[in-house]
Amino acid sequence: MMPRMRRRIRSAAFPVHRHSLPLLLVDGLLVALAYFLAFQLRFDGHVLTRYDDLFDATIWWVVPVVLVVLAAFGPYQRLWTFIGQRDYEAVVKGVVVATLLIVGAIALLHPVQTSQQFVFRHHRQAIQSSAVVLPASVIALFMLMTLAFLVGARFFVHLIVEGRVRSFRVSKGARDVLIVGGGDGGRLVVRELVRNPQLRLRPVGFVDDDPRKQGMKDEYGLKVLGTTTSEDLARVLDEAEPDEVVIAIPSAPGTLRARVVAACRERGIPVRTTPTVFELLKDGSGQLRVTRQLREVRVEDILGREPVRIELERVGAYLAGEVVLVTGAGGSIGGELSRQIARVGPRRLVLVDHAEDNLFEIMRELEEDRHVRMAVPVLADCREEERMREVLSEHRPTVIFHAAAYKHVTMMELNPVEAIRNNALATRVVARIAGQTGVGTFVLVSTDKAVSPATVMGASKALAEWAVEAAAARFPTTTYSTVRFGNVLASSGSVVPIFRRQIAAGGPVTVTDERMRRYFMTIPEAVQLIIRAGSLGEGSGEVFVLDMGDPVRIIDLAETMISLSGLEPGRDIAIEIVGARPGEKFHEDLFNPYERMQPTPAQKILRADRDPLDPAWVEQCFEKINLLVLEGDAAVLAEHVAKLARGRAITPAGQDAHIPT
Repeated sequence: MMPRMRRRIRSAAFPVHRHSLPLLLVDGLLVALAYFLAFQLRFDGHVLTRYDDLFDATIWWVVPVVLVVLAAFGPYQRLWTFIGQRDYEAVVKGVVVATLLIVGAIALLHPVQTSQQFVFRHHRQAIQSSAVVLPASVIALFMLMTLAFLVGARFFVHLIVEGRVRSFRVSKGARDVLIVGGGDGGRLVVRELVRNPQLRLRPVGFVDDDPRKQGMKDEYGLKVLGTTTSEDLARVLDEAEPDEVVIAIPSAPGTLRARVVAACRERGIPVRTTPTVFELLKDGSGQLRVTRQLREVRVEDILGREPVRIELERVGAYLAGEVVLVTGAGGSIGGELSRQIARVGPRRLVLVDHAEDNLFEIMRELEEDRHVRMAVPVLADCREEERMREVLSEHRPTVIFHAAAYKHVTMMELNPVEAIRNNALATRVVARIAGQTGVGTFVLVSTDKAVSPATVMGASKALAEWAVEAAAARFPTTTYSTVRFGNVLASSGSVVPIFRRQIAAGGPVTVTDERMRRYFMTIPEAVQLIIRAGSLGEGSGEVFVLDMGDPVRIIDLAETMISLSGLEPGRDIAIEIVGARPGEKFHEDLFNPYERMQPTPAQKILRADRDPLDPAWVEQCFEKINLLVLEGDAAVLAEHVAKLARGRAITPAGQDAHIPT
C-alpha cells in the first residue's frame, strides 16, 4: 500500500507530467505575448510611461502565476495529442482564476506608484503618491487573448493529430468497415482508423439504435445509416456492402450481438468486437489502442445478457481496509473474486488454494499485471481443520468468500466420497472456524445444482448450504450468507470449453439431450453480484439467488459456437446426441419447492425465503456423513446424501426432517 500512496502524493504535489515541460514553455511564451499585446492594443502602441513601468514590474511574475494556476487545474498531466473537453475546461478555469489573482495582487501590492508635483507661490508641493492599477480594458484583453492563444494552440495540435488537416485518406486496397454503435466507442474506433491508415480499414458509416442519431454525421462526415433491428440492419448491410463489421459497444447486450452476427453470417461478412467493459477493466496495460484489441465475437458475447452496471468501488466499499480471505482463489470464480476485491483496496487479500500451480498463476497475475501488493498466497486444504485454524488465527480475516469446490458433475458421480469431503465437510469446517475466530462476514458460493439435487455434486452443495445455515444459528456474531447461481461461461465446470475443444478437433460436438437447458452468466458479472450480495445480509444464514435471465438450450449453444467458428452445424461439424447421464435434469431450478422468492434492494439479486433448519438436526446429519466418509463406502454415502436432500425437499414447514439410517 505504501508505494502506491507515495506515487499518489507525488502526483498531487507536482501535477505536471515530465513530458509536458515543453508544453509548459510554449504556454509561458503565449501568456507573455498575450500580456504584452494587451497593453499595446489598449494604447494603440503608445503605452503611457506609468503603464509601461507597470508592465516591466509585473511581467516577470505574471507568467509564472498563470502557469502555476493552470498546472493546479491539471492540463499538464497529459500530452496535447490526448486532449479532450476536460482539458479545455481546465484551461478556461485556470485563466479566469489566474487573471483574478493577478488583478488582486497588483491592487494590493502596488508594484508601481506615481506622485504629482505643482508650484504654489513659488514653492513646489508634492501630492500623495497613487498606485498604478491595471485598466479594465487591459484585464479583459489579457484574459481573452490568453484564452484564445492557449485554447487555439491545443486545438491546432489536436486538429493535426486527428487527421482533419491532412484530410481523411487510407492506404490503397483498404477494406470497408461498418461500425455498430455511434457513441463514444464507435467514435474511438473511427479515430484510431483515421490515425492509422496503414491498417487499411475505411469506415463507411454507423448503425445505432438511438433515434436522435439517425441520419446525423460525425466530425469525419460518417453518417448513421440505420438501426440494428433485423430489417434495418439487413438493408444497411446490402446497401453499404462492408467487408467487415465492428461492434463498438462495450456494454452491448448479447441479443444485439447475436442479431448482428446472424445478419452478417448470412452474407459472409466477418464480425469483430471491441473488448467488453469487464475485459477493459481486466487489462492492466493502460493502453487505449482499441484497434489492437479488436477480436472475434465469442459465445460469451452473444449469450451474455445486458450487463448489470454496478459501481464496484461503491458496492464493494465494505471490503476496503479489511482483511479478506478467498478460498479456491486459483479457480475460475475464486480468481475473479481475487481480481475484483483487489480493486477496492482491502488491507490484506489472503488467497487460499490447495493447488500450487493455480495459486502461483493468480499471484503472478495480481503482482505483475495488476501491481497488487497486499495479496498473500496460502497453500492449504479446506478439509484439514487444524491447517485452516492456523490460517485464520494467523491472518485474522474479517470477510471470507468460500469458493473452493469441485464442480464437474460426472467426476463427482464417480468419486462421491471426495465430493462430499471437499464440498460439504470442508464448508462445514471453514464456516465453524470462521465463527469461532470472530470473522465478521462469511459468504458461500453455491450452485443451482443444490436445488432439488439429483446428483452427488448437487447434494454435496446442498449440504454445504445447510452447514452455513447451521453455523449462522450457532455463531450469531458472524453474518453468514449463501449466493446461489447457475452456470458461468468459460468456467472450469462449464460446457463451453468442452465444445471449443470438440470443434477444434473437427467434431462431433456431443449434447446429452435436445431438451437440455441451462442458465448462463459471465464470470465477471457473477462475481460482481457475489460481492454485492455479501453486503446485503440483514439476518444471518440468508440465501441469495442471482437472477440468471432466461435458460439457454444446450443444442442452441452448440450450434452458435459452431457458427461463430465459421463453420456450419451439421455439415462441417456434426452434433451428436449421446443421452442424459444418470440423475441429470433437463432444466435446472434456482429455488427449492419449499423456498419463496423475495426481492432485495440490489439489482438482479433475489432472496430465497425458507423455514429455518434445526441446527441440532444438521449436526446429526453431518456426524452420520462423517462416519460414512471414514468408512469410504461410496455407494452407501451417495444413497444417504440423496435421501437427505430429498427429505429436506418434502419435509413440511416447522417439522424436523428424518435422518435416514
